[in-house]
Amino acid sequence: MTAGKSLELLRFKHPLAHVHPGFDRESPVYLADYVTAEAGTGVVHSAPAYGEDDFYTCKRYGMINDDILSPVQSNGVYVAELPFFGGQFIWKANPVIVVAKLEEVGSLLAHETINHSYMHCWRHKTPLIYRATAQWFVGMDKGDGVFTVDKADKTLRQLALDAIEQTSFYPENGRTRLHGMIAGRPDWCISRQRNWGVPIPFFLHKASGELHPRTVELMEARRAVGRGGRHRSLVQAGRRRAAGRGGRAVRQDPGHPGRLVRLGHHPFRHVLKGSHAGAAHASGPVADLYLEGSDQHRGWFHSSLLTGCAIDGHAPYRQLLTHGFTVDESGRKMSKSLGNTVVPQETIIDTLGADILRLWVAATDYSGEIAGDKKILDRVVDGYRRIRNTLRFLLANTSDFDVATDAVPLDQLLEADRYALARAAQFQEEILAHYQRYEFHPVVAKLQVYCSEDLGAFYLDVLKDRLYTSAPKSAARRSAQTALWHITHAMLRWMAPFLSFTAEEAWKVFAGKQPGETIFTETFWSFGVAHDDGLIAKWNRIHEIRDAVNKAIEAVRTTGAIGSSLQAEVALGVNAEDLSLLSSLGEDLKFVLITSAATVAAAQELSITVTPSTHQKCERCWHYRADVGANPAHPTICGRCESNLYGEGETRVIA
Repeated sequence: MTAGKSLELLRFKHPLAHVHPGFDRESPVYLADYVTAEAGTGVVHSAPAYGEDDFYTCKRYGMINDDILSPVQSNGVYVAELPFFGGQFIWKANPVIVVAKLEEVGSLLAHETINHSYMHCWRHKTPLIYRATAQWFVGMDKGDGVFTVDKADKTLRQLALDAIEQTSFYPENGRTRLHGMIAGRPDWCISRQRNWGVPIPFFLHKASGELHPRTVELMEARRAVGRGGRHRSLVQAGRRRAAGRGGRAVRQDPGHPGRLVRLGHHPFRHVLKGSHAGAAHASGPVADLYLEGSDQHRGWFHSSLLTGCAIDGHAPYRQLLTHGFTVDESGRKMSKSLGNTVVPQETIIDTLGADILRLWVAATDYSGEIAGDKKILDRVVDGYRRIRNTLRFLLANTSDFDVATDAVPLDQLLEADRYALARAAQFQEEILAHYQRYEFHPVVAKLQVYCSEDLGAFYLDVLKDRLYTSAPKSAARRSAQTALWHITHAMLRWMAPFLSFTAEEAWKVFAGKQPGETIFTETFWSFGVAHDDGLIAKWNRIHEIRDAVNKAIEAVRTTGAIGSSLQAEVALGVNAEDLSLLSSLGEDLKFVLITSAATVAAAQELSITVTPSTHQKCERCWHYRADVGANPAHPTICGRCESNLYGEGETRVIA
């Protein structure tokens, strides 16, 4: 650094100065600690328009913006006025400048090719060149009249921080993240150099980039067009690109980097303007939900918040939901550049179906990384089959049910059916609470458990005998079908958000009899039953006792003494509380336990005795009963089935 100090501010002539007056300028020597003898030559060319370090070094030595030369246009081509190289693309011109021209005029001592690291686009993996351009800023802390929103006595930062507190976040930790970014951010640059960005409709000089001298006047005229909609003006094209009201905008003074000057109304574009005006807030449009990846706290969520606060004084959304990113089996983020992406159409939809893809996403906790591989998809398929098979049972057993003529009044349903509706209504409350918080994976998990445990392993299992052996139009069977009809209505609505195709297909079979009817215009089901916590608690306990009985039966079955549970007769010993509960089931206890006979007696603790039945098996209901063949006219069926087929039918009270 000591040797370099002696060169400070020494001025050199441009190597092409003697060839063309356009290069007749001097280049001063500036000192910087990022150039070292160990990493390079120690003396390098400095380009403040194309390097961040170079820019700040030149500014530190007093160079003003107007002195910085920037002959490269936004398309990577030199301006036409540049001597020798105008109109050439930068990468093609580079060897012409560095080698050919310098050699031609005798200014080149030597040259060689080296490999070194260089800036590349993270998305396209192509080399980049930085360009210093005039930028436009909105002041975050201007409370002196430079920035105003409907005369609110708050800065943009204050408005944005207040809006964050009024916004719901899913997950909640997004609030802290966005709050920290807004609280600590510098002034807002609104002129990003991105082809996919929303353009600011200003008139600029093609070569110099200078603003049209009537810029402020044209901006105000654009506002008039936006309000009236019928006036023709110079900014009509600009209006189509960036319609909407304007918040106050400021620009950094080129000669004084720290100074912000007011330029008028910046034409922000708002996603809910125009045709979506129906979603408008009293002072501007508001979306119910913004949904994006967790990186958008510094992206879309961030810029939308500032835009909404600048234009309307409030956030453009009521809720923010952020999700993680899909990762492969090794936990690496899926990326086209890495080649580890899964193509949904080919990998999942074409082989497993679109609902499997939807179910996989819904069953995943999106607040973290979303993993996908064959093992996970296999589990998703198993879960789908569990739900689908339950739905098929419901549809099959309501196919001959007409609610207009066959429905049993809810207060006349058998107790087991009233319990099933009470539990379904309770379950719906649970999952709606999750839906309201955009928590989909608990809904999927609980629905799978509900289908397998509440329905498949208990209620529907108990119900089969009544559905299959009772008289088709008996009150007992119609009671069961009434409950199933309600549960089917509810279940199709529960699953529609994530098993959309399955739900819609089932809806057309179950209820969509008219053209155009769809599950997606339906609201969640109203069961029409009052909360009955006592009934639910009673049957939950019955469920627990039944599980214990099943274990005891299974232990005997493994010895070969019995085949199915219907070959068993069960004697229960229970405490006083359970005795009262089980005794209330009467003769229907055996139907709940799915045995051919069941008795209950008082005991200090639960005891279960399982013995094989000594009676014959009814070929129709598969129960082992003493009255099988009692009627010589029907020697293979029991008296219960004979009554259901040819008589008045059996009477069911509970199950």
